[in-house]
Amino acid sequence: MRTEDCFVLGTIIRQHGYKGDVVAKIDTDRPEHYDKLGSVLLESQGGLIPFFLDHSQLLKKDQLLLRFEGVKSAKEADAFMGKELFLPLNMLPKLTGKSFYYHEIIGFKAYDGESLIGEVAEVIERPGQPVLLIKDGVSEILIPAVDDFIDSIDRSSSSLYLQLPEGLIDVYR
Repeated sequence: MRTEDCFVLGTIIRQHGYKGDVVAKIDTDRPEHYDKLGSVLLESQGGLIPFFLDHSQLLKKDQLLLRFEGVKSAKEADAFMGKELFLPLNMLPKLTGKSFYYHEIIGFKAYDGESLIGEVAEVIERPGQPVLLIKDGVSEILIPAVDDFIDSIDRSSSSLYLQLPEGLIDVYR
């Protein structure tokens, strides 16, 4: 499996006990969705390798306790410290309404009301708020990805409808 086909669930941050259990700090709005995992992918030698789990349990909202199959001691668990946990994109919970995953809207046509602005090329993560990078063939337009600006998403037609303040697009053209 390629990293492009996966998302990072979190990072293994510490051991738990002396029998090889580890704790991963996870970054998700829906931690309960990942409570009972059967396997995860870890990066090794430039690729992703599947590792099966004997046990997976949510400790806190942002921490997941994992017991890797065949790992029986703290010494064996040392090899996992600092590793990122990957899962296939199809394991992400489906979103509806105005909620979206950043990777999901790449390539969507962006509209301000009825007017086509361009195509979403990237979502740039910035402190405070993410920013949509929209390309119209000539210009690159940066739009804050905030709820107030997002009117709706039509996944069937790959369209993102925005309600932008007057003059915002003109700044880039």
